[in-house]
Amino acid sequence: MVLLPLGLIVLISAIDSSISPNIHLGPLLVVAPAITPSFAGTRLTTLIGLLALVAQAVIAALHGGLLTPNHQAQLAALAVVSAVVVAYTRIRERHGHELDRVRTVSAAVQRVLMRPLPDRAGPLRIATRYLAADDEAAVGGDLYAAVRTPHATRLLIGDVRGKGLDAVGDAAALIGAFRVLAHRYEDPAALADALEASYVRHLAELAENGQDVQENFTTALVLDLPDRSPTARIADCGHPPPLLLTPGGAHPLPLRRTAPPLGTGALGPVERRTEEFPFPPGSTLLLYTDGATEARDTAGTFYPLPARAAGFPTDTPHALLDALRRDLLAHVGGRLRDDAALIAVSRTD
Repeated sequence: MVLLPLGLIVLISAIDSSISPNIHLGPLLVVAPAITPSFAGTRLTTLIGLLALVAQAVIAALHGGLLTPNHQAQLAALAVVSAVVVAYTRIRERHGHELDRVRTVSAAVQRVLMRPLPDRAGPLRIATRYLAADDEAAVGGDLYAAVRTPHATRLLIGDVRGKGLDAVGDAAALIGAFRVLAHRYEDPAALADALEASYVRHLAELAENGQDVQENFTTALVLDLPDRSPTARIADCGHPPPLLLTPGGAHPLPLRRTAPPLGTGALGPVERRTEEFPFPPGSTLLLYTDGATEARDTAGTFYPLPARAAGFPTDTPHALLDALRRDLLAHVGGRLRDDAALIAVSRTD
């Protein structure tokens, strides 16, 4: 790419020096420093600008001298434009460094807040993917966590109202509570009740600090996957139902006892119940947030998750989520409007 502006400088200088003195192509030299920031930094842009000024001076010396008003005006204009381009390149580099630092911090927050789930947990194989809506954030309002107990694996997936960094605080509070409480409650519904109480205390603390939390809530699924029983025990708190992928296709689990989202207990009494479903060896559970199902293409069509998931490979959870991620981003044109979290869990023999 560096050869492009250098070649333009040589070409314009050669043509201008060989044609009539009444025709001035020297002003075209400004193209060289103007295109350099598209692939280079401040130093190289400055160098190309200086080379363009040298070439303009050579052209002026061959066509009447450097002291003619026309050539002096061309040199001054080229110097001003080159200086502006260099200043722009410097500002762009500074903003790029700041964005890199933000992304580094976001990645560190994600590693601490949502530690990668284990690839294996007892008879389970697990994979996760997180797609953040904000370019500068690697983590947002969608959350997931896993806790291993002596005889089961407990999973949490949720979606905090909002997206991006504004929802990270609520997500951190719920994940921290889940990691502590998952060892105390075997029943997913009882665990969801305990998470509700912890989340309400968190919101009360925010309200005491002057934050508006009246519309804060989190949809969530709490799952208990026993090692010795091919079942999935689920308590639903306003979250989309998981998909069960088998050789026969992909089908949402028919949850019948859906409770309101976490954080809405103040609106009235909430009764949560645990439901149990078959989860046989060789099948896969796909957990997701509404950032995946509500993703739209340019025509406004929602992403058909069950239909698409049925056609993806289920050899491993990682292969399934890799195919799903590519297809989802292709559907929306490369950028989601809302955070999306995906968890695939398969049971081995």
